[in-house]
Amino acid sequence: MRRILLADADAFYVAVARAVDPEGAGKAPLLIVGGSRDSRGVVCSASYETRKFGVRSAMPIARALRLCPDAVCVPVPFKECLRKSAEIRKALQQYTPVVEGASVDEWYLDLTGTEGIYQNERLEATARRIRDGIRAATGLTLSIGGGTNKLIAKMAVDRAKPSRGGNGILIIASGSEEAFLRTCALGDIPLVGPKFQERLAAHGLVTIEDLLRHDLPTLERWMSKREARWLWNRAHGVDDGTVAHRVMNRGLSRDETFGKDLHRDEDIARELLRLVTRAAADLRGDGLTARTIAVRLRDFDFRTRAAQRTLPEPVVADRVILRVSHELLNKLRDDRRVPARLVGVRLSGLKPASSADQLGIFGPETDRDRGLARAIDRVRGKFGQKSILPGGITPSTTNAAT
Repeated sequence: MRRILLADADAFYVAVARAVDPEGAGKAPLLIVGGSRDSRGVVCSASYETRKFGVRSAMPIARALRLCPDAVCVPVPFKECLRKSAEIRKALQQYTPVVEGASVDEWYLDLTGTEGIYQNERLEATARRIRDGIRAATGLTLSIGGGTNKLIAKMAVDRAKPSRGGNGILIIASGSEEAFLRTCALGDIPLVGPKFQERLAAHGLVTIEDLLRHDLPTLERWMSKREARWLWNRAHGVDDGTVAHRVMNRGLSRDETFGKDLHRDEDIARELLRLVTRAAADLRGDGLTARTIAVRLRDFDFRTRAAQRTLPEPVVADRVILRVSHELLNKLRDDRRVPARLVGVRLSGLKPASSADQLGIFGPETDRDRGLARAIDRVRGKFGQKSILPGGITPSTTNAAT
């Protein structure tokens, strides 16, 4: 029997921002952490105090400030978040050798076969041991969900969060998955977004229990067979995904799930431009270069597609990374031009910049490219991330990415 945990840092961006600025953000009773200090951005993360007023992640800052006028807006300290994320992961590896980073603030742990190490204690007790240990080691708190697969662990941790009224830990015992799922809404299933929920509600499907009253052929009449099979499996707690141990330096990824599917190529390209700009800046900020560039699309029907290219020499400049990314995006769109619900970029083949400072004769990047990129970074470091933006991005279209 598999024993899977998902550790999710509580209000991660808020907690890191308060640790970075204890005299400012740390003393604020209400805090919004967003990608912009002005009212044109969106909320990246909200403290529990602001959530009592209805403030939520991905909400426009203007609306959040109307709900909670006393909230303090601070930018996300990206580099400190990456450092703290690595610190938490290192601490988690003391409890199991198999740790998979799902995002900057989420980690799957596979404790299958470790029963003897923990003297056959209940998984809930082990989760509490881990939660207490991480808080002591890093100063941050985690919510932990657990079960026999990654899906159940993910849905359990969402219920365990303080923002949902949980106490920080929820373990779904083997054999009780169906009873747990029957207490969940279809919107609690990962990737069942607002638009999909509307389509399901049109057929009277709001909760998982609603769906379980119907057989698979009925669902296939209401949606595509691919969607129906995917949703059927999730509602029955089926997930064969494994927790994959990956090295820390596996790559740098930025992606965005849209609240509404995007249809036009130019809209998707604009989102990709924003993600590449941030990924390239983070790459340089970490003192790294990349050789492999990948673009990922998730279509309206949950089909995920990706294309990648490995360059002859490592690169750091926005111009080169963006050119390759656009070519990869065009290839994916030419292969299948359907509405998109997610776009992402991933930089891998990472190396320290010090080992790759010499440009190859036939490399795609010039000294001017690198010099310009670093000059822009210096300006942004002095005057803010939005002091210089690519031509396709304006402050009104810049959102916080995951």
